[in-house]
Amino acid sequence: MKVATRPMLARWMSHGLPAWVQATPYTLVFLLFFIIPLGLIVAVSFWDATEYELIPAFTPKNYINTFEGCGNLAEPCVTFTTYLSTLKFCFLAWLSTLLIGFTVAYFLAFHVRSTAMQTALFVLCTIPFWTSNVIRMISWVPLLGRNGLVNDALVGSGLASQPQEWLLFSSFSVVLAFVHLFTIFMVVPIFNSMMRIDRSLIEAALDAGASSWQILWNVIVPLSRTGIIIGSIFVITIVMGDFVTIGVMGGQQIASVGKIIQVQTSYLQFPLAAANAVILLAVVLMIIWALTKLVDIRKEL
Repeated sequence: MKVATRPMLARWMSHGLPAWVQATPYTLVFLLFFIIPLGLIVAVSFWDATEYELIPAFTPKNYINTFEGCGNLAEPCVTFTTYLSTLKFCFLAWLSTLLIGFTVAYFLAFHVRSTAMQTALFVLCTIPFWTSNVIRMISWVPLLGRNGLVNDALVGSGLASQPQEWLLFSSFSVVLAFVHLFTIFMVVPIFNSMMRIDRSLIEAALDAGASSWQILWNVIVPLSRTGIIIGSIFVITIVMGDFVTIGVMGGQQIASVGKIIQVQTSYLQFPLAAANAVILLAVVLMIIWALTKLVDIRKEL
């Protein structure tokens, strides 16, 4: 047995470990932290529950209760209205972070020549992540509140006759917080894609007489698609499941799918919360599937 083992070890040392051996640790981590928890959530979504206990039984009533009243097209149900509200916030946050993230990444990649300065500015973009998300959200309260700095400036300058209530605990403040928190997730992948663009292509476009806008739209944007899609996936998946930002910046007055799941969990309605989580996961996966159809991420990477 020892004689047979030594040649095998020698082959492994010379040619490397077999692929299945190298993939085993990653597979175990994937199973332990993704597949098994997801399977448990799906299983619990079909359980029954009373005020005192969970009953492991297969029943579709949690999904039926979730879509209760959705058959009436004249009056949208709570679930449909909540998903529309969540998708609205998701779209506004995605569009805002895309515009800001693309602009920042473009500036860092094409207008900052020094590598040291690029690194310094990139680190500067990550400074907000050195503090808690909740602290960063709360920091907007003294700025946007009724007696905050922004309202004082508006009233003091005569631009407004009274404090503006829509600045805080509103849809505006929720989107603003999303942009503040998640723009970096758009900057990083787009900047990475832009740094991989062959600069000779831009020089060739300039020699051909292309304007700056033509180069941006016909060269840089198409070659940055991979970064845009990856950044979009990051932002969309985070915003769709977020409940802390909407709760804090919306004054606990704005509904979202993540907020509904959080409330149901706090009331120990775990099967109903699990059913909503499965539905939310299905919606997010459909969005990601649609985005990945725009570009083959695995091929581009």
